Amino acid sequence: MLRIFLFFCMSLLWSGCFLSFTPKTEQNKSVWKNLPPIEASNGSKDAVKLRSDCDKVVSLAQSQLGTRYRYGGMSESGFDCSGFVCYVYQNALGKKLPHSAFKQSRYVKIYDLDELDKGDLVFFDTSGRGKINHCGIYLGEGKFIHASSGKVYSVTTSDLTKGFYKKAFRWGGKVRKW
Repeated sequence: MLRIFLFFCMSLLWSGCFLSFTPKTEQNKSVWKNLPPIEASNGSKDAVKLRSDCDKVVSLAQSQLGTRYRYGGMSESGFDCSGFVCYVYQNALGKKLPHSAFKQSRYVKIYDLDELDKGDLVFFDTSGRGKINHCGIYLGEGKFIHASSGKVYSVTTSDLTKGFYKKAFRWGGKVRKW
């Protein structure tokens, strides 16, 4: 009787292990799988428009340097990080993004740091808790602009290739068209 009981328990244990096993490809699927598809490119016309869009984004973002930090803010009277990105993308390109760094991170096609262009978005986990909680706009050459709640308490530029932001950097990407 004890053997049957042990056999039954071992069978349940083994079947549970195999039922909960997920192939590696399934484990690596990202949370961005349900985003809208990226529109197809039209060659050089899109490249010119893209450069123009990048210039608009960077120019407007840089015009806000020194604007004070304000939690929940998304106007020239004060910005938080995601409010700053919302403001710039809305006013430079007419694109509405959610007012949350985490939610904005779901609207980008992810690229490696060396593939980012000016105007792309960059995302950070500044709390070390494994969740996106800060964002900014890439300026090129490892620099980005963002609304900082740190010492400067304003819109500022920082280097994401060294120090605090290098450690907190998670990914950057291009905003998907929708």
